[in-house]
Amino acid sequence: MKILVTGGAGFIGSHVVDAYLNAGHEVVVIDDLSTGKKENLNPKAKFHEMSLFDERLPAILNDEKIEVVNHHAAHILVKASLEKPAHDVKLNVLGSVILLDACRHAKVKKFIYASSGGAQYGEADKGPFPETTHSRPFSVYGGSKYVVEIYADIFAQSFGLEFVVLRYANVYGPRQDAKGEGGVVAIFTHGMLHHESFKIFGDGSNIRDYVYVKDVARASLLALDHPHNDTFNIGTGVSTSTNDLFKDLAEATGYQEPPRKVEPRLGDLQKSVLDISKAKKLLKWEPAYDLKRGLRETVEYYRSHDR
Repeated sequence: MKILVTGGAGFIGSHVVDAYLNAGHEVVVIDDLSTGKKENLNPKAKFHEMSLFDERLPAILNDEKIEVVNHHAAHILVKASLEKPAHDVKLNVLGSVILLDACRHAKVKKFIYASSGGAQYGEADKGPFPETTHSRPFSVYGGSKYVVEIYADIFAQSFGLEFVVLRYANVYGPRQDAKGEGGVVAIFTHGMLHHESFKIFGDGSNIRDYVYVKDVARASLLALDHPHNDTFNIGTGVSTSTNDLFKDLAEATGYQEPPRKVEPRLGDLQKSVLDISKAKKLLKWEPAYDLKRGLRETVEYYRSHDR
């Protein structure tokens, strides 16, 4: 199968590219390298340095005879989306609609979309969120991800473009940028290995669902064969506080300095955990990594790559 991955030089997208290539598929990557890195690119994939607004996009889909598009390119910074909402909407919504329209004209069979569960559902007042939860995004970023899901459904109804939406929890692992706002595991790991001091926003009781990037990439692989237009949470269903995450990483790295607690940030959620029972049942997916195993592999990666 021939697959185009947008954002394929990025943290998650590059792991998706690897998973597809390892399964024997042909992969084409487009990435403007605004946040993606050339060193993340798998040399077996064909690479086009370009954005979704590039006039070459429709021709590439046609000429490469792309069968599936996996859309990971996005502006992902929550704080920046609140400061410059129009910019976030342009990149995430308009860029995605341009891509969907190009898919329609190129007769692409399936559109796999990397969405967000954590940023989209809002604040949890009880158990893990199922996919049927009413979306209440706290940020422009979360809203933009939800809006693209709506457009994917519109293109399915109007033009027959099949889709699978994957709503990610907090993804972590090798290649995550320690400078990225959403990369708390990367930030902590990099800082601990360099003996830096830390601040934690709020009291550290914030709850998140941390899912390892190789498990996330496997969900994109399984989505290729899912026969229906559908939406799946991709997480672990396990609650982990920021304090516990810090403790686990300190243990893995040998770090001993306690963090400093500061005022919480605008847009931060207190609790976000995903119900993954639907993915287990219908996608036949579940995480293979628990948090401690994933953190160990992540720390090993940064020890060898983070100079």
